Amino acid sequence: MTHPVPHPVHGIDHCFALVDDLDHAAAQYKALGFTLSPRGTHSAAKGTANYTIMFPDDYFELLGVVTPTELNAPRREMLTTMGQGLHAIACRIDDAEAAAGALGDLGIATEGLGSFSRPVPLPDGSEGTAAFSTVSFTPEEVPLGMVFMCQHKTRETVWIPELLEHANTTCGLDAVLAISETPEADAPRFAQLWADGAVHTEDGLTTITTGPNSAPLILATADRMAALYPGIDLSATTKGAFTALRLKVRSLETLRHCLKDAHVNIFETTTGLAVGPEFSAGVLLEFVAA
Repeated sequence: MTHPVPHPVHGIDHCFALVDDLDHAAAQYKALGFTLSPRGTHSAAKGTANYTIMFPDDYFELLGVVTPTELNAPRREMLTTMGQGLHAIACRIDDAEAAAGALGDLGIATEGLGSFSRPVPLPDGSEGTAAFSTVSFTPEEVPLGMVFMCQHKTRETVWIPELLEHANTTCGLDAVLAISETPEADAPRFAQLWADGAVHTEDGLTTITTGPNSAPLILATADRMAALYPGIDLSATTKGAFTALRLKVRSLETLRHCLKDAHVNIFETTTGLAVGPEFSAGVLLEFVAA
């Protein structure tokens, strides 16, 4: 008797914004009340660097090209054609190589299996190493943006306690939102990427669950997204990837003070407060009560 292959993908680990100017983006997020990691530099061949914004169970990353190289040509092309903003979702897996094999057995195509590491400046002044293995779903499997999988080999150098507290009280990812003109067709394709992927549509919003204690992905047409965020210029978000990041905060009042101090336009939404993409490197940020 054959047993079905267990699906290896268990939620959203983090997501990243690909940005035009990494240090400018970092300054924008610091102004909004986020604690950022020290700048992490990838290999000379990658020519990229990042800042992470850490939460207890997940995180958000700002990624930028600092030196043009052959390896980062696709990233530079994405910035040119799609604009900066929320380009990618990284999924939780235990083992990248095993996940690629299991997904292949399930008929879901992957590519780009590999491992890398980067030095990490630690709060005590020493340096550690963050090591990962990643594997991507092929573009044919993903209706919008990039979705890949990330195996953390050194969680202790990524989830550093000093990085988990933010002046604006943000404490986790609540949802990733994307504009889709065909949400009914795109949602089942997204849902197959997660073990617990399921689709539910209500009030013009198509929600894909991604796992326990994991942010869902929400699809909406451009008109429906505009209605969710009246007054916000959606044209400044990335094209063909993800539009908005909804974040959980412990105190909307404290958040409001942080946003006022940052001198950004604050928009009231039905569930919280939002900031337009011009203040956050192409990502529409919405904050809701945890």
